[in-house]
Amino acid sequence: MKHLIIKSLGPIREANIMFADLTLLVGPQASGKSILLQMVKLITDRYNIPAVLKQNNYEWGKRNENFLDLFFGESMSGIWKGDTKIELDENNYSLSSFLSKQGVREGSKTEKLFYIPAQRVVTMSQGWPRAFGTFDIGDPFVLKQFSESIRVMMEKETINGGSTHSKVFPKSKRIKEPLRKILDNSIFHGATVESDNTSLKRRFLLEVGTSKLPFMTWSAGQKEFMPLLLSLYYLMPASKVKLRNDIQTVIIEEPEMGLHPKAIQALMVVFLELITRGYKLIISTHSPVLLELLWAMKYIKDYKGTSSDLFELFSIEKNNSMASSFRTVIKEKTFATYYFDQKNEGVTIRDISSLDAGSQEQAVSNWGGLTDFASRAADIVSKLVANESKED
Repeated sequence: MKHLIIKSLGPIREANIMFADLTLLVGPQASGKSILLQMVKLITDRYNIPAVLKQNNYEWGKRNENFLDLFFGESMSGIWKGDTKIELDENNYSLSSFLSKQGVREGSKTEKLFYIPAQRVVTMSQGWPRAFGTFDIGDPFVLKQFSESIRVMMEKETINGGSTHSKVFPKSKRIKEPLRKILDNSIFHGATVESDNTSLKRRFLLEVGTSKLPFMTWSAGQKEFMPLLLSLYYLMPASKVKLRNDIQTVIIEEPEMGLHPKAIQALMVVFLELITRGYKLIISTHSPVLLELLWAMKYIKDYKGTSSDLFELFSIEKNNSMASSFRTVIKEKTFATYYFDQKNEGVTIRDISSLDAGSQEQAVSNWGGLTDFASRAADIVSKLVANESKED
């Protein structure tokens, strides 16, 4: 997946995106980021999605609008208009592309794109991932499939483990030890997560000292991070295999939700590990911290920086395994940023990958609006200090 062109899809008037190894999408709410990302999922897994829906007893007959509502969510079929055009890697897609007989025949193919939705915390019903069938009919497909994927993974692991309590985090052989340490330092702070199989329903507990806390008593950041942690387990198998089955692309919506800036920085190291393994990563965000990473990476690559610069950037101790990953990122991986520019006539998606603070284009210089407030605050403070100096 390299080149996406969209015309007239939902609020999006025009998009022309060249995907990098790590691509960031920024822009205000309701500007079409989720619609675009779900469309990428629909195209990539167009043979898998109808089969999964049918396995879960969903029916849409021959009505395109019913299928779109089942996939995007209730009453969302109107995003596909009469003049909608979708092209991915020089292949054009119409509604018939997703409802063809070929799609039904080949529906057993495994998914190639793993989608981590923004609403992921709602998958944790009473502290355990929900089954596909427990969601409402109008909930987006990506939310249901995400929850089902991590549920099946965890139930296999706990059943195979055979014990009433098993450690979920930190867990040896799952995620590199240096990554486990920075996630622990920024999110769990020495507490451990375990699965509890003693009750009639499995659940996660947070062990702090002698207390075992149920999911609803965790901090907001810990609750938001838990489904992300399970996603990392899903994408980074315990074996020496780098990739999960046929998964080639990972989409993450708003990974910063509920997290302290230090925790977001820890996640950025994990994201670099994912692209080192070979995944293509697409992230939508409202956090300037993630753009700061891409801004720094641009200069580190342009000015022949080394892994030492990344260790310093993330304030972590040097170690051989991470040094190897960092060298790969600097020498081989690419980065891009796109801004959803929202105007009365619709949303145009613009390439702002240079992130040049001195650019004459405001969308580039203020990083898609994410540094707008900070810039205005600095200007006001500078003006007040200058006026005070004149009076003196």
